[in-house]
Amino acid sequence: MSESVTIVRQKPIMTMKQILLMNLGFFGIQYSFGMQQTAVNPIYNFLGASPEQLPLLNLAGPVTGLLIQPLIGAWSDRTWSKKWGRRKPFFIAGAIGCSVCLFLFPWVSALWMAVLLLWLLDASNNTAMEPYRAFIADRLPPAQLGKGFLAQSFFTGFGITLANVSLFLFNLVLTGTTANGIPYWVVGAFMLGSVCSIATVLVSVISTPELPPSDEELQALRAKKGGPAAAFHEIKEAIVDMPTDLKKLALVYLFQWYAMSCYWQYSSLVVAQNIFGTTDTASEAYKQAVSWTGLINGFYNIVTFSVAFLLVGWARKYGAKWVHISCLLLAAVGLAVFAHVSNPYLAFVPIIGLGIAWASIMGVPYIMAVRMIPSTRYGVYMGIINMMIVIPMLIQNVTFGTIMKNLLGNNPSNAIIAAAILLACAAAAMTWIKEPPIVRDVDSMRDFEGDSISPKNLQRGADAQ
Repeated sequence: MSESVTIVRQKPIMTMKQILLMNLGFFGIQYSFGMQQTAVNPIYNFLGASPEQLPLLNLAGPVTGLLIQPLIGAWSDRTWSKKWGRRKPFFIAGAIGCSVCLFLFPWVSALWMAVLLLWLLDASNNTAMEPYRAFIADRLPPAQLGKGFLAQSFFTGFGITLANVSLFLFNLVLTGTTANGIPYWVVGAFMLGSVCSIATVLVSVISTPELPPSDEELQALRAKKGGPAAAFHEIKEAIVDMPTDLKKLALVYLFQWYAMSCYWQYSSLVVAQNIFGTTDTASEAYKQAVSWTGLINGFYNIVTFSVAFLLVGWARKYGAKWVHISCLLLAAVGLAVFAHVSNPYLAFVPIIGLGIAWASIMGVPYIMAVRMIPSTRYGVYMGIINMMIVIPMLIQNVTFGTIMKNLLGNNPSNAIIAAAILLACAAAAMTWIKEPPIVRDVDSMRDFEGDSISPKNLQRGADAQ
């Protein structure tokens, strides 16, 4: 086992405005993710893909996440530049890649071109995503980490909301299709995403400086030598050293992310079948179903950013573990009902549960995770946590096509019910985890209790990490 060091240092308390500006780039990154959720699979359908092909066509996300995020995390842990910082070069490069791919995506003329662009888009998303989460952990004192990660949930919901609502709104004002059959309202949504992706990240980069490493951290950075091979070795060591409860969290992630993949892949098909009465992806009714699905997904993300900051207080009062369990159960019930809804307006009611759960999924587990891992390894462990996300998605992409065809009768309603059952399983698995104690950092103790920074308090701050 390798030796990990938690370096105790004072980090300045940030205002709410500063926290929001720091997280604004997550809005643009998540707009891109929202387009993947709602618009990419319909583009596959427009280009002739069959329902059982959808999981395999979505392999890009989990595979690139599995390979790129842990590597980028370990690499960024080893990086420091006085001019560029530690994490910022990575999420700037990722944002540029996202913008280019979003601009090109609606002009594809063949299924293989769409698949290739999705791989490039996911690679860019993953390059930006992991360093951004590590940036929050680097920048905030422990007392504000919950607020920081749930600010990411807020912008996750806001970005995906705009992505989905833009599909609905552009459908009202833009008509016609490209030569390849892609509606111009889909093109408009991708163009907006191309601008948002880079613009919001630049605002965060300009407004929020990274904290320079302490002498101890610089010494630790200089001791980490080697290129990609050393980074892979560090990932292996971190997995071996992983805290027990973080390993238990992997089981929760297996169920919840398999479930979310099922929802994203089949939501437009279940809306088309149950609400618009069609299974023909070339029909006008299916185009209307895609637009309506965008509105439904936009609505659940409105719920997400509406409740994100409420979860901070609830997690502090009732415990992050029980908040996450409750949110997962709400989503399970909601999806079980959503799978049978035939009224277009009633479909918004059960999806509220998914919106609440999505806010929790994108923030609450990280509140617990950062209490389990050493501060000097935030980057590599955030990458490993992403492995816990993408491996279930990879398993789903490889297995669910066969399950869909042979066990679920290619019925999208059954896919949504399966997602509901899996979310309930995730809630059950969450009860197995022992939540780490909440310990306030030395800055918050000084600011809010008036205490001096004593050696005892410094040790408590170290334990909080």
